[in-house]
Amino acid sequence: MAQLLLLVAVGLVGWMGYKRFLKEAERVRNSVKKAQKESETGATGTLVKDPKTGEYRVDSPDDKV
Repeated sequence: MAQLLLLVAVGLVGWMGYKRFLKEAERVRNSVKKAQKESETGATGTLVKDPKTGEYRVDSPDDKV
């Protein structure tokens, strides 16, 4: 019984790690895609609309902390 519980625990940890890996890979893919598009157009950032104020601001990689 203990081996079965250990196997289930290892399986769950592996599944959660795999899901986290896919999420990180998607984030990196989107970041690379955005950087590639900006380099093609010569832009230094992307305008993003603030939903609260309705104003646009530049969403550049330098703003990320």
